[in-house]
Amino acid sequence: MRVCIFTLLLIFSENILANSEEGRYLLYDCNPGEGFNLRRDVFIRIVNLVKYLNTKEKWTLVLPPWGGIGYHWKERNMEQSKIPWSKFFDVGSLNEHVNVMEYEDYVEKIGEAAIDEIWYLQTYAEGIDFNNWVDKTDERPCIEPPVYESDDNGKIRGWFWGYEETYAKKFKCVSALGNARILSEPLLGKNTTAKSVMIDRGENVLHDTYGGKDYWDARRSMVFSRELRNFAADFRKKFLDSDDEKDKTKLPDNWKDNKREDNSAVGGPYIAAHVRRKDFLRARKEHVPSIKKVAEKLSSVMKEYKVDKIFIASDGTEKEMTELEKLLPNMVRYIPTSEEDKKYKKGGIAIIDQIICSHARYFIGSYESTFTFRITEEREIMGFSKETTYNRFCGDDEKDCQQLTKWRISWNSDKEIWQ
Repeated sequence: MRVCIFTLLLIFSENILANSEEGRYLLYDCNPGEGFNLRRDVFIRIVNLVKYLNTKEKWTLVLPPWGGIGYHWKERNMEQSKIPWSKFFDVGSLNEHVNVMEYEDYVEKIGEAAIDEIWYLQTYAEGIDFNNWVDKTDERPCIEPPVYESDDNGKIRGWFWGYEETYAKKFKCVSALGNARILSEPLLGKNTTAKSVMIDRGENVLHDTYGGKDYWDARRSMVFSRELRNFAADFRKKFLDSDDEKDKTKLPDNWKDNKREDNSAVGGPYIAAHVRRKDFLRARKEHVPSIKKVAEKLSSVMKEYKVDKIFIASDGTEKEMTELEKLLPNMVRYIPTSEEDKKYKKGGIAIIDQIICSHARYFIGSYESTFTFRITEEREIMGFSKETTYNRFCGDDEKDCQQLTKWRISWNSDKEIWQ
């Protein structure tokens, strides 16, 4: 009997050692309604959680394939799904911050399209007492019917980024309040020893230190794919007389070698604007200017900066863009061909717009737009001045039009986020 117990303990110990050497995997996803640029923000929250987990154990972040953003990407026949991160970003650069891998590489590594546990994040049913805020997590009954269900074999099925063969072995709802790091204690053995855990509705946890060094390190690691950068560079050169050498926007190959704190970037000889329309005309109408006011503002800036071209990124209708072009004859837009739309996907098209906007002599964006935020971050990384970067349009009758908050890079820190 003692021999059997000893043998079992030995096997158990060997399994623990093997798991610790190979490490554990964290996967995540967001609410389907969240757009591309908000999901990029959630990545920063989760990747820095993994950075902390790695101070205790070996963890790898599994990058969730892009897709399922139906409202924003107008998907047809799943063509905008199962998109690897390498389509949009340089995965090698991401690995300079934290160990990451594509989902299909994860499946190949573990030998099956399976996830040990899903933690479905939700709020607290009793609400939040903001006067007595306490960061916490608790395993709770699901507040709403989950979007997962068990099949006849007890396997948990769901969206899983369009991979129908993927399943989970265990599911639970977790009420969460606070920053991403609150998930570290339950992940590190208090509540699970699962080899792979998927955090669904990852947007429910917040940044641990928004704008701190780890935030900016994660953000700087999100270098766009070379394919998209090259396409945008060719467009800039052809239509806007812009290139990195003349514009002083050339960056080192490794983002860790970039220390541009001198506001030395000049930008191409054009103004760039992100003109948000569509649902903002309803949801933030007091902050959205008329097309006429947009043209007046841009004409004034063009004169101030002595340039005669302007690049527009917008979700406005063709009627609105035609009206704007009549008021701004030198207006330039990137309108993808059907082949480019298919090749680069909606996410890639958005990134091309953002790259072109970020290289301009002067940029002006839209109020509370994550698309605009991502552009200002790119300009901050390249070393543009705050005066040419953190600008936004004001509504026609907006009385107190404050400009964008200036989130400057934290290059160094005496104190790390994780203390």
